[in-house]
Amino acid sequence: MQRVKLDQTDLKILGSLQADGRITNVDLSERVGISAPPCLRRVRALEKAGLIRGYHADIDGKALGFEVTVFAMVGLHSQAEADLQAFEALVETWPDVRECHMLNGEIDFILKIVAPDLSTFQSFLTECLTSAPNVDSVKTSLIIRTSKDLPGVPVEIE
Repeated sequence: MQRVKLDQTDLKILGSLQADGRITNVDLSERVGISAPPCLRRVRALEKAGLIRGYHADIDGKALGFEVTVFAMVGLHSQAEADLQAFEALVETWPDVRECHMLNGEIDFILKIVAPDLSTFQSFLTECLTSAPNVDSVKTSLIIRTSKDLPGVPVEIE
């Protein structure tokens, strides 16, 4: 993606939308100090440039019964591009895997997995993940407590 030149108003818009994606355009324009029509044009331009990828609700997983979150470090037998892509395609079919990141180093992928309970996670681990094609090793770490969980990136505003 090509870097886009952003001014302070753009950064204020991004920071405000990242903090509250439901803010109205009128409130957003007041917060960043411009009128509503140019504010909306800027938001649309930021969306078109790919800086704003979407708007999402921050859902409390525990309130929906997902009591367990686990990070799984996955090593593959082969790191050929076709094998990496095949693993990523398989991961896309697993709804309990919420994040998948390819890493540099001893571990090929780290997955963030949610489950209602340990038994359900263990079933996923043994029936899906460890038995998947090309998977050589899986090391898991259960989250005990989360002290910081911020979405997005820090938006620096002068």
